[in-house]
Amino acid sequence: MTNNYIVATIKNWNIEEFEQTSPSLSGTWTLINDHNQLTLKNLRKLNPKYIFFPHWSWLVPESILNEFTCICFHMTDVPYGRGGSPLQNLICRGHQTTKLTALKMTNQLDAGDVYLKAPLSLEGSAQEIFQRCAKLTFEMIKSIITIEPTPIAQAGEVTTFARRTPEQSKIQGTETLTELYDLIRMMDADSYPKAFLHYGNFTLTFEQANLTSSKSKEPILNTNVIIKKRITNLSEKNNDK
Repeated sequence: MTNNYIVATIKNWNIEEFEQTSPSLSGTWTLINDHNQLTLKNLRKLNPKYIFFPHWSWLVPESILNEFTCICFHMTDVPYGRGGSPLQNLICRGHQTTKLTALKMTNQLDAGDVYLKAPLSLEGSAQEIFQRCAKLTFEMIKSIITIEPTPIAQAGEVTTFARRTPEQSKIQGTETLTELYDLIRMMDADSYPKAFLHYGNFTLTFEQANLTSSKSKEPILNTNVIIKKRITNLSEKNNDK
């Protein structure tokens, strides 16, 4: 039986965790962080027992799913919360905790059988949550290669999340301070479109939010603001990816 494993990911927090953790894991480990490397020809050479996909941004071809055991990690207690932008959708719905689910990948999004679930806190910025999630992901990977659990079919009512658009990061001005805090923190991660608003010829983006109480017992929101010259509408849309 092969003792080769692949981790396919593009996010820095997962790549850093791979580099720190993989030397202590049994077997031979390969990192794929370019979707052009994810081909049947390349995978057949590597001959992996499992391919793990923490935070992968492309659809995996069905030919690969059929030939290899592919496992992804979804930040909801499936079948609740299948679909896109799970972290942001959970916070918008008032969740303070969730489950990280390791599930078998199929041609139906987030519908595969479940290997493991583990609790995950949603406190802090998106960057902090993703880094916490990366550590938990590799703990789950270690468990999977060690105990080789048999995946179990999902059960319960299916709830599907829609992927958020960049325009949804725009501050409307009608939010409560708590809602504004959640909007800023849930978009505050590398490569994510930060919460923003337009003011005249400028675009203001927000990060590092902190919600505290004051002597008057009214909450105070502290945040870093980056001010840039507002660009044209077409470029503006591209900038908010």
